[in-house]
Amino acid sequence: MKTLLLPLLLMLSTARLTAQAQTAPTETHQPTTSPTQLSGTVRDGSGQPLPGVNVFLKSTFDGASTDSLGRFQFSTAQAGSLPLVVAFIGYEPLELPVTLGQGAVALPNIKLKASRAALGDVVVTAGAFEASDEKRSSVLKPLDILTTAGALADVAGALNTLPGTSRNGEEGKLFVRGGAAGETKQFLDGVPLQSPYSANVGGSPARGRFAPTLFKGTVFSTGGYSAEYGQALSAAVILNSTDLAPETQTGITLLSLGQVGLSRTQRWERASVAVTGDYMNMRPYFGVIPQQLLTAHETMNSSVAYRQRTGEGGMFKVYGAVNRSTTGVRTPAVGWENGQPVDLRNTNAYLNTSFRSHLRGGWSVNTGLAATRDVQNLDLGVQGGAPTVNKVADVEQSVVGRVVLTNDSVGTYWNLKMGAEGLGQHVSQQAQLSTEGQETDLPRRAFEEQRAAGFAEANISFTSKLAGRVGARTEYSALLSRWNAAPRLALAYQLNEDNQVSAAYGHFYQTPANDLLLSGQYSKALRFERADHYLLTYQRVTSLRTLRVEGYYKDYRNLLRFDAAQPYRPGSYQSTGSGYARGLDAFFRDRKTVPKLDYWVSYGLLDTKRQQRTDPTLAMPTFASRHNVSVVGKYWFSKLHTLVGATFNYSSPRLSYDPSFQAIRTPNYQEFSMNLSYVTTIRKNYTIVHVSCSNLLGRNNVFGYRYGAAPSDQGTYERVSVMPSAPRMLFVVLMISINKARPADTSVAPE
Repeated sequence: MKTLLLPLLLMLSTARLTAQAQTAPTETHQPTTSPTQLSGTVRDGSGQPLPGVNVFLKSTFDGASTDSLGRFQFSTAQAGSLPLVVAFIGYEPLELPVTLGQGAVALPNIKLKASRAALGDVVVTAGAFEASDEKRSSVLKPLDILTTAGALADVAGALNTLPGTSRNGEEGKLFVRGGAAGETKQFLDGVPLQSPYSANVGGSPARGRFAPTLFKGTVFSTGGYSAEYGQALSAAVILNSTDLAPETQTGITLLSLGQVGLSRTQRWERASVAVTGDYMNMRPYFGVIPQQLLTAHETMNSSVAYRQRTGEGGMFKVYGAVNRSTTGVRTPAVGWENGQPVDLRNTNAYLNTSFRSHLRGGWSVNTGLAATRDVQNLDLGVQGGAPTVNKVADVEQSVVGRVVLTNDSVGTYWNLKMGAEGLGQHVSQQAQLSTEGQETDLPRRAFEEQRAAGFAEANISFTSKLAGRVGARTEYSALLSRWNAAPRLALAYQLNEDNQVSAAYGHFYQTPANDLLLSGQYSKALRFERADHYLLTYQRVTSLRTLRVEGYYKDYRNLLRFDAAQPYRPGSYQSTGSGYARGLDAFFRDRKTVPKLDYWVSYGLLDTKRQQRTDPTLAMPTFASRHNVSVVGKYWFSKLHTLVGATFNYSSPRLSYDPSFQAIRTPNYQEFSMNLSYVTTIRKNYTIVHVSCSNLLGRNNVFGYRYGAAPSDQGTYERVSVMPSAPRMLFVVLMISINKARPADTSVAPE
């Protein structure tokens, strides 16, 4: 348990650094008994105020950042003559001599000159789709996720309409550029999420555990991402939570699927708290819409989010959530006429805290600490017959912490970011064997992992048109008893105001999946799995249009393999697998051609093979599609106060392998979905009526096949298809916000 304290120690060390920054005196200047107050305003060359500028006395910790009007004010106990440093990214730093100890110092008109190579002019975009209000390369916002037809208000569902993804309807997760779902890591306020999806049984799709409204911005990086993020071979989803809630309000949500939700948000001047709770029972819905797979689905969720503004530019956040779910599925299986009955019970508890603040000398700090406990109990419904695993109980507990220091004024043409991360994790599994109605506990399997990581990264502006990002990350795994070192490099060249090209390269490491480590942990041959990324990107961004084309290549090494005939023998686990993924992604979004219409088109071409787990040779993974197309459109009818959305998805056939490893192709995947959002008021309370229908045309999509264990006399294997639980999903949502005035008509219209 001592090792679990590492993230907490990181937080404490940061707090100590902050305290030192506030109290440490200098050695070269003696304090006086009469503090001097310094104040002023910082502007750019055109006279506009500059917020967030670092203003401090050189060789001291005394200083401040400018507010939204460019103003600053602080006091110091120093005396004599000292340089006052004024520094801001994209501008040349300025030093002004000031005399202290002889009365207040007022500097009402400080002007900064733009540097010859402002970092903000060229954005390194290789691999990253950014969805925040601050970035020119923004692609999706929370409202986009909520209103994308077919996404069902799920983050992963909306991101699956972007290039680089392969839609897997039976899983509902993100499969990016030939990588499995576990190769895409999600981060909440910089802290990795250990359990980002709800528990699911194969054949019934999972959903993300977090509502899109929790986030103010999302970065979807399909490769070549920052050294700040690790343990992801294929992609990173960086989720940035909202700060202070905008106002006090009460929310009521009613869902025709059998859900009721309540929320209460209280806003004060410098703090806010939001409490939510909801309950869902889909049995009544199943009575109206017959299901092929699902027999029961019941969930109870609750969450609390607290925000506190600290000082100038500082923010302390706490988010906690508890989720309980019970799911019944008749999973497709040979020999079961109506599917094998499976019951899954899941309890998940999550706590995330983060803190960010300005320090002195241009430094800022960002820390995070998160804890997760996830318990899954699986009942496979086996009765009698040969000895068979009937029940499985999985428990995962983890604590992860991080601290990141950033300096945006370390140099005129570059900035610096560095940090450390620590993880403590415990995973266990208890299985039960059923033999002729008798149940026997199998030996409990478990492992503990302690992992530490550090990184450093610099953004460098070489010229006004050429920028780069250079970084490195290192990790140590106590379970593997190994280190890794991962260089990262990205360059961007601006062709003109709207066009640029980017390139990225890097090594990316990840420990093998938990289910493999439970059996293979005692093998001395285990290593970090590795993927090397190479990317080349062209991007054109105007005010209302985005065009992006990216080519990529991924080289997989040290993938974990084992002998299917000896799954419980540690010696059969070897890090000898390999593979590759290469392809081309294209994306176009237009919010200009037709007023009030917002649409985007994405296409992904993928060629990939790998040898992993029990694969006897290199082969295309079952979750990968060679061609993936998505067309998403939304139109705002002003007079009707209604937003109408439509989405079409296409994926070329996927491969499925029988026990002899013969490949069988599925039919191609096609889905057309629509939704409608009507904005109105009920008793002067802001109200939205949302109607959604997925797979409106009722196409019978096939996701894959399940096979029998033994071949027939003809040498073929009997198989059953894995299909959606129902041809369509139709539901209506009523959302009421009490104490919130009705917004203008354009509030939900496409920009």
